[in-house]
Amino acid sequence: MNNQYYYSLPNISTTEIAFLQQITQNLDEEGQKRFMMFYSGKRKDPQHLLLFTLLGFLGFAGIQRFVTNQMGMGIVYFLTAGLCFIGTIIDLINYKSMADEFNHKMAIESRQFMDMMR
Repeated sequence: MNNQYYYSLPNISTTEIAFLQQITQNLDEEGQKRFMMFYSGKRKDPQHLLLFTLLGFLGFAGIQRFVTNQMGMGIVYFLTAGLCFIGTIIDLINYKSMADEFNHKMAIESRQFMDMMR
């Protein structure tokens, strides 16, 4: 597959590209295009998580946790003002790793969905 599909994703890292190449290596061209269609719809841009985390300082704590499907932590952050802003500060530092972890899970889920469609 041509890497242009990977680079069309906003703020994609080289490690994410390497993982996507590994997970799609035995798909044909059409399968890789379908995978990218599914994956790009589920993927979260790290910059969006940064923005959602910054909103925690304005009274909307936990949005970044809801967006990454961590509902329990999102509720805890919302009710405790981001664990008294300490959790929000930690998430502000770790927003890229949060996005990478979520995107990794979504890539695996998208690949499993592709396998089920065969």
